Amino acid sequence: MPNQHPDFQPKVPIPQVKKVALAFSGGLDSTLAIRLLSEYYGAEEVLAVTVNVGLSDEEIEGCRSKAEQLGVPWDFIEATDEFANKWVARAIRANSNYEGYPVATSMTRQLIARKVAEYAVERGCDAICEGSTGKGNDQYRMANVFAIFAPDLEVIVPVREFDFTREQEKQLSAYYNIPYKAGIGDDLTMWCRSIGSGEVDNLQMRIPQEDFVWYNLPENAPDEPVEVAIEFEGGLPVKCDGVTGLANIIHHLNDLAGKHAIGKIDMFEDGLIGLKSREVYEAPAATVILKLHRDLEQLCLTKEQVQNKPNIERLWAYQVYHGAWFHPFTDDCAAFIENSQSVVNGKYTVQLYKGNIDILSRETDSGLFAPELRSLATTAFQQPDSGPATKIHALQYKIVSKRGIPFLEKE
Repeated sequence: MPNQHPDFQPKVPIPQVKKVALAFSGGLDSTLAIRLLSEYYGAEEVLAVTVNVGLSDEEIEGCRSKAEQLGVPWDFIEATDEFANKWVARAIRANSNYEGYPVATSMTRQLIARKVAEYAVERGCDAICEGSTGKGNDQYRMANVFAIFAPDLEVIVPVREFDFTREQEKQLSAYYNIPYKAGIGDDLTMWCRSIGSGEVDNLQMRIPQEDFVWYNLPENAPDEPVEVAIEFEGGLPVKCDGVTGLANIIHHLNDLAGKHAIGKIDMFEDGLIGLKSREVYEAPAATVILKLHRDLEQLCLTKEQVQNKPNIERLWAYQVYHGAWFHPFTDDCAAFIENSQSVVNGKYTVQLYKGNIDILSRETDSGLFAPELRSLATTAFQQPDSGPATKIHALQYKIVSKRGIPFLEKE
């Protein structure tokens, strides 16, 4: 006996369209959209487009087979190198961090949106569809980019427009005989993997080992440490254990550092609409690279750069997280960041062991560390020379003392 059609109706007026480009990840939301577009939105043609920013071979094949099963054309756009060499590279130089999250999914959504928007315009579509929920961040990121690169096209977001819960989507998928992965969802990119975004509702729940792709829980990590050699040029890793190419280095470190219990992030995140969610990520490569990049900057940049660059980085990360990669101000922040990186060059040897990253050695030809001047064991710096400077510096405190120090009297 066939399943009875669930009685779900959209909560807002929905447009009627003809030819739709669908940002297709093969997940529950975008796969269900294929049926909804034809049944509710009047779509005569649906073009499923998968943009690769770090999918596994299994995920890519899953997209292809689901599109074939549902009888829609499938196109594949390879963007891995672009994501690594432009987007992730900029994130590394910016020490990307939004409230503890190494800006990743927020970047991929905007890169995917641009590729899908350009694809839709080239093929004469009158609409674009994507699978965001109305509670999350991606709807804003995608909408912003669609508005730039396909401003005249209708944007369709079925999950939001029907106000679906996850369970309702699963019921409707079962009715349409659409397969979906059990358990909480994920979003995999080479830079960071999100585990169950918006679905981890229990504050006491520990994510089990089987839900991670790279990360080993400490009790499952090797009992012997491993040494890793990493070389940076212009603020970017260019070689790691003989591996070259940024994308290859990231893949290498995800496997190696994750194995040694490095890269788990469990945090509370303030989304675009101001609602907190518990987010769990695994980002082994990002954890290692960003730690060493920050350390190398402190060695190579001036005091003023070290003090002020984090302010620009915070603004950059905020912009990117909030869907503003293509905003002029984001580009202004990036220009400052990029300009600082030519001297950020060096080699590191680190030890990875059960969640720890221990720096064993540093080498650089562009650092500002000068032990021949700073060390107390040397005489190159004549200490008496500091005397007049300290007197001048203390003058302001003498002036303050003459008018009284009421804030000290309160102690």
